[in-house]
Amino acid sequence: MAVKIRLTRVGRQHDPHYRIVAADSRYARDGRIIEQIGYYNPDNAQDKATINEELALKWLAQGAQPSDTVRAIFKKAGIIEKYKSAKKAGQ
Repeated sequence: MAVKIRLTRVGRQHDPHYRIVAADSRYARDGRIIEQIGYYNPDNAQDKATINEELALKWLAQGAQPSDTVRAIFKKAGIIEKYKSAKKAGQ
């Protein structure tokens, strides 16, 4: 099973909000998920993301591949750096 960390769309029409989820790559974008990791609100004034860092790092360590957008969100939040430093320290 290939696990992806990606966005799932929620919210009203013309007012999207997203959940950051770990999901099997074979399922639809808004389909079945394994675990919810956080939220993302792409408001025009400010990009807001609420992420559970422990869950994000757990899924990255287990080999889940983030989508391009989620990778950018994680990079902004500093999760990618924490993952790389933890991986380097573990070797």
